[in-house]
Amino acid sequence: MAGRVLVASRNAKKLRELQRVLDAADIAGIEPVGLDAVPPYPEAPETGATFEENAAAKARDGALATGMACIADDSGLEIDALNGMPGVLSARWSGTHGDDGANTALVLAQLSDVPDERRGAAFVSACAFAVPDGDDVAVTVVRGEWRGAIARAPRGENGFGYDPVFVPEAGDRTAAELSAEEKDAASHRGRALTLLVPALAAFAGS
Repeated sequence: MAGRVLVASRNAKKLRELQRVLDAADIAGIEPVGLDAVPPYPEAPETGATFEENAAAKARDGALATGMACIADDSGLEIDALNGMPGVLSARWSGTHGDDGANTALVLAQLSDVPDERRGAAFVSACAFAVPDGDDVAVTVVRGEWRGAIARAPRGENGFGYDPVFVPEAGDRTAAELSAEEKDAASHRGRALTLLVPALAAFAGS
């Protein structure tokens, strides 16, 4: 049963991130593939009120459409001073989906008068793993959080999204200044994917 696992994303970095987690856990027999490797299917809009709802819906859609096990994630930034926003709206906070620069600039503008001690935030990632089970799918959902604070200006060239303005707790570098390995060891998505390891290992051995 193990074999190709669909990662419901066109972001090659997410495929590599999952592969690093599989390698670190010594899980063989799983080949992550992205949406570009399968025939197109209708992707439902992300209308859930939580990261968990969106991740589960994306994973379920992918598994039902392709017959493959599917991993999907929904992640974003929750800022304390903005009452947990942008939250599930993180990717389209500025009004244009996926415009990292505009989204980051808007967050910095909204926090321009907020003092350093009140700039706390957390990256949150919900990861769902859906495995076809007869006419339905079995879905496992986990949540990872990475606490930190929002910097006053972007720094670093690695990562994506809000990484250049997020400074993890007990550190002085932004997430975009960390290596891929450093980020995996601490990040919200890395933590969530690690929590999926038991389910992935069971699937690989099935």
